[in-house]
Amino acid sequence: MNLKDKIAEYPNFPKKGILFRDFSPVLKDPSAMSMIADEFAKHFHPKDIDLFAGIESRGFILASVLASRYNKGMMMIRKAGKLPGKTTKLSYTIEYGKDTIEIQKDVIKEGQKILICDDLLATGGTAKASAKLIEKVGGKITGFAFLIELTELNGMKGISKYNCKALVKY
Repeated sequence: MNLKDKIAEYPNFPKKGILFRDFSPVLKDPSAMSMIADEFAKHFHPKDIDLFAGIESRGFILASVLASRYNKGMMMIRKAGKLPGKTTKLSYTIEYGKDTIEIQKDVIKEGQKILICDDLLATGGTAKASAKLIEKVGGKITGFAFLIELTELNGMKGISKYNCKALVKY
């Protein structure tokens, strides 16, 4: 199965000049979802992961699928103000300004090994900030799992010190 054939393309979304790569059609195909989990299982060993972290919002899906496959837990990395209770935040620079992400306090125990998941790697700003946030609270980054990488945006460069895997590259 070729995952690229299942990824939809939407020109000029969310704004003019952007070609949006949408993995939503993959979600309708259980065999594709299973194949995704199988492919990541070839790259990341269960003993190297204590918890999966999904980056808002499509990363939640991938992290949940992998957590279920690996029989591990899952946590969310969200935009500021979206999580209840006490949180730990990190602000970072994005292409046109600043953004802030957060996790719930005490979701990660000191030394836990975390695999960060997202649907797409573009410039890598959010991925890099997610790693910094997890490390700030004592987590150890096992690596990154992406469904799609937009190679021309060089997002892997900012996270190259980590074990990274993208299944589909454009």
